[in-house]
Amino acid sequence: MRAKTLKTVVTFATTSDAMAMEGAAREHGVPGRIIPVPSEIDAGCGLAWAADAADADALSNALDRLSLAYEGLFEVMMY
Repeated sequence: MRAKTLKTVVTFATTSDAMAMEGAAREHGVPGRIIPVPSEIDAGCGLAWAADAADADALSNALDRLSLAYEGLFEVMMY
């Protein structure tokens, strides 16, 4: 069985914000992928962006650099 690992999770207020993140990530090589919001987090639209915890700084910098709207930034143990 796989072990849980620490992930950096970004939540969004709207689905549009989540889709904007996905598009910007593809275009600019931001690490991670779209996932359903983990049950440990209560967030707006039900979608989140998850990346390995080692990529937290790159992810945070990309959110600021690309002026992407987001609700919160969390660290969560996930599969």
